[in-house]
Amino acid sequence: MRFTLLAGAALALFACTPALADALAKPTGKVVLEVSGKIANTNDGATADFDMEMLNALAGRTIVTHTPWYDGARSFNGPLGSALLEAVGASGGTLKVTALNDYVTEIPVSDFLDHAAILATTLDGEPMSVREKGPIFIIYPFDEQPALNNETYYGRSAWQVKSIEVY
Repeated sequence: MRFTLLAGAALALFACTPALADALAKPTGKVVLEVSGKIANTNDGATADFDMEMLNALAGRTIVTHTPWYDGARSFNGPLGSALLEAVGASGGTLKVTALNDYVTEIPVSDFLDHAAILATTLDGEPMSVREKGPIFIIYPFDEQPALNNETYYGRSAWQVKSIEVY
């Protein structure tokens, strides 16, 4: 009986292993985000590459908020940062976010978990162009959580994001 249970458990584990390895599909469109570092799920060597379709397939939300960069409240939509971290199997505590212009900021993983920050891909329902701080802009729910309205979180709100390293 014990052998049967152990054999069954081992078989179940081996049966799941390929599914875990294939959990992150390869992008079919233009890669807009590369995630590296302490991640378990990759699709291009040691990195996880995402096209816009893959990003928008992750669990997301809309944040309507005022920001220092736009007049009035604007509507931002995109995947939750926590959904991205889950998709790549992130195990680090800090994110090094790099923008297209090589601006770099560090974000604690806890920001994505505690504040439901998003990787905004649309602004007022339209895809974000590079000119409009896209294709990816890290947005915090500033109006929902007024304590976030300070230079620390504004500095973490990188736009034109191209890569994230988890460490």
